[in-house]
Amino acid sequence: MRGRFLMLLAFILLAASNSGKAQEVIAVSNAINENFIGKDLFVYQDSSENLSFSEIKTSPGIFKRSSSDVLNLGVSRANNWVKFFIRNDTDLDKVTLNISNPIIDIVDLYIVRTNKVDSIRISNSDYFTKRPYKHQFYLFDIDLEKNEQVECFVKVKSNQQILLPIGLATEKKVFQDISESDSRTSFYLGIMLVMLLYNLFIYFTTRDRDYLVYCHYNFWVTLTQATLLGFSHRFLWPENKWLAENMVIICGAMSGIGTIMFSISFLRTRLYSPRLSLLLFATIGVYITSIIVLLIGYKPVAFQIVNVNAAFVSILIMIVAWVVYRRNFAPARYFLLSWTIFFASILVFVAKDYGIVPYNAFTLHSVEIGSAFEAVFLSFALAGKINTLKKEKELSQLQALKVAQENERIIREQNVVLEQRVAERTVELKESNEELNTTLEHLKQTQSQLVDSEKMASLGQLTAGIAHEINNPINFVTSNVAPLKRDVKMLLEVIDTIEEVGLSGAAQEEKVRKIEEYKEEMDFDYLKIEIDHLLKGIHEGASRTAEIVKGLRIFSRVDEDDLKRADINEGLDSTLIIINNLLNNRIVVTREYGNLPLIECYPGKLNQVFLNIISNGIHAINKKFGDAPGGEVKIITSHDEEHVFIKITDNGTGMDEKTMRKIFEPFFTTKEVGEGTGLGMSIAYNTIKKHNGKISMNSTLGEGTEFIIDLPVIHKIEATIHS
Repeated sequence: MRGRFLMLLAFILLAASNSGKAQEVIAVSNAINENFIGKDLFVYQDSSENLSFSEIKTSPGIFKRSSSDVLNLGVSRANNWVKFFIRNDTDLDKVTLNISNPIIDIVDLYIVRTNKVDSIRISNSDYFTKRPYKHQFYLFDIDLEKNEQVECFVKVKSNQQILLPIGLATEKKVFQDISESDSRTSFYLGIMLVMLLYNLFIYFTTRDRDYLVYCHYNFWVTLTQATLLGFSHRFLWPENKWLAENMVIICGAMSGIGTIMFSISFLRTRLYSPRLSLLLFATIGVYITSIIVLLIGYKPVAFQIVNVNAAFVSILIMIVAWVVYRRNFAPARYFLLSWTIFFASILVFVAKDYGIVPYNAFTLHSVEIGSAFEAVFLSFALAGKINTLKKEKELSQLQALKVAQENERIIREQNVVLEQRVAERTVELKESNEELNTTLEHLKQTQSQLVDSEKMASLGQLTAGIAHEINNPINFVTSNVAPLKRDVKMLLEVIDTIEEVGLSGAAQEEKVRKIEEYKEEMDFDYLKIEIDHLLKGIHEGASRTAEIVKGLRIFSRVDEDDLKRADINEGLDSTLIIINNLLNNRIVVTREYGNLPLIECYPGKLNQVFLNIISNGIHAINKKFGDAPGGEVKIITSHDEEHVFIKITDNGTGMDEKTMRKIFEPFFTTKEVGEGTGLGMSIAYNTIKKHNGKISMNSTLGEGTEFIIDLPVIHKIEATIHS
């Protein structure tokens, strides 16, 4: 509060010290005949951004008179105030204030009359359709009665360089001025659009990348100029506030990037000047940085980065073009000429901003004029470059023709020698082919032997398991036969004795007594129980044997070369029966079978896959747990409309990343020497691939392994052929 009070006190003292200075009044009759009224304006820049309109209004001494027709307020965050007096000495009932700079952010107009203050605000971020005049210039109507005098304050704020070409005009003259401005801009944009479409057509005709890069450059230069002149906001994004506020900077950066990319491509800088080429690439990074700075909210900083980098790039490209031209790249002269014209137009435009040259239609549109000439000359440069390359190509073809003719002569001379050598070499090749065929035959035999070796290993494991599994029920049956024969013999003796007693002439009571005594002597009731128990044991042994034989029949599948519709759950059960002896009553097998459809497959080959995976899991469990319990193999089956899924999980030793990467490679094994051939998982992988399926795995070292098999329900022969 104390600082604000001191500031107000300073303003009051300054106002008192300047109270004797007369304020000049602008006569409407004079103003409407002039382009700009800059020299009749008074300016104050509030860098604190804290002063309100009432404070500005009551502090006339802070204003300084302008000395130029067009005010140049530079780039700053300050609130820029402009004050002037108007007196209507005409019969007009209103006059229009025209600020013909379309890229200002905010303009506030305060009209101070005797009894009231009218205020109007136009913001570049507002919807364009809400402006009193649907034009990119800032246009305000000031109602005035005859001989009425008003005091006007204009508050201007922008994050970019502020130029204020302010004029007063009748409504008719305003429409005439903006119509002329729009015509000039439309003419320029038309030229640029024609050049863009023309060169785009040539690109699709020639497929020369330089034309595409030129079109990219031309597009951004055109859009940048259209944005600076307010056409983009007016016609392309009238309802988009963010684009209206930021596209000047974005277009400036993108047009700079387009310019650099075209320069690098057209001038072949990486060939003729690699170091300067790297410097050009670095300036692209600066432009990208400016866009990032803009996006994070530092708009003035981004604007300064774009401006400074643009000045540096303009000079750098001039240097690069000169260096490349000096190194005898002929098309560079056209580029150098066009860029010199454009660079001169930029100098004129900047000189206009600082009052070195007058502010008029030519200096205001010098950049558009320069860029239009540049676009035309660059198009000529591209055409000239194509002609140069065409001549070089024709010369190269002529030289190639001469070389080809000379080579043809040499070839004819060498043909005789070559024919002799070919004949000799043919004999040698025939001998080599015979040796090669022999070697290939040996390789095929070796491969077949390796596959057979894996099958024999599995068969050995299978045979051992079957022998063990069948031996138990057979032993059980065999051990029950002798007691059963003894009991049957005793039963026959009982029957004979009962028959003998029954046929005797003894009384009925005596017969019954003798039979009961004999039955008690022979322990007849226990004999019946024992015979029934022995028969049940024999039946169970026979059933178990039949079950094993059935599992063996399902597992073996002699029809491996024919597609069959088979039950995957049945194949898994048959495999578990075969390897039951490996479980040693220590490993728990958990089955969670889904209700699977029958699938088209080679059942015997799939059973071999299941055997390899489950036996490997059992091996990993034994390696982890030894003779201790705790091992588990879990089998889950499921399906969807087109696929059947089999998950086989064990809680064994697991695998590391290196082992997982190699598990399906032929001859790779983690088992000890003599325990495996290393072909089991390779055969499993190829078998699943033959079924057009997929096999994948998940494993954690020390925790276990999961194999996931995905098989199609319908086997597609076409897919097999193409694979």
